[in-house]
Amino acid sequence: MNFTQSIEICFKKFSVFEGRARKSEFWWFQLFCVLAQVTGALLDYLLGYSENGAFEWVAYIIILLPSLAVGARRLHDSGRSGWWQLLYFTIIGIIVLIVWWVADGDKKKNKYGQPIKL
Repeated sequence: MNFTQSIEICFKKFSVFEGRARKSEFWWFQLFCVLAQVTGALLDYLLGYSENGAFEWVAYIIILLPSLAVGARRLHDSGRSGWWQLLYFTIIGIIVLIVWWVADGDKKKNKYGQPIKL
C-alpha cells in the first residue's frame, strides 16, 4: 500500500472502527496527519495568526476521526481492542501504543476478522 492509497482508504473508512488495518495503511496515514498539521500551522503563521490558528484546527478536526478509526483497526490486527487508544493520555501509554502499532498483526483469524492479505 502506498501513501495515496492509505489516505483514500482511511477517509473512505473514516468512521469504521471494525476490521483490521495493515501497518502501511496506519503509518502512511499518520505521516499524512503530521503533514496536514504542519501545513495548517505554517498557513496560520504566514497569515499572522498566533498559536493554534484556524487552519491548524481545521486540519485537526478533519483528521481526528479517521485517525482514531485507523488506530483502532491497527490494534484489532494484533487482537487488541481499539479502546486501548485511551492509553494515549499517559506518557507510558504512548510508548506501549507505538510498540503495538509497530508489531506484526496476527497471521490467523482473530475476533476482529480475517488476516489481511499482503
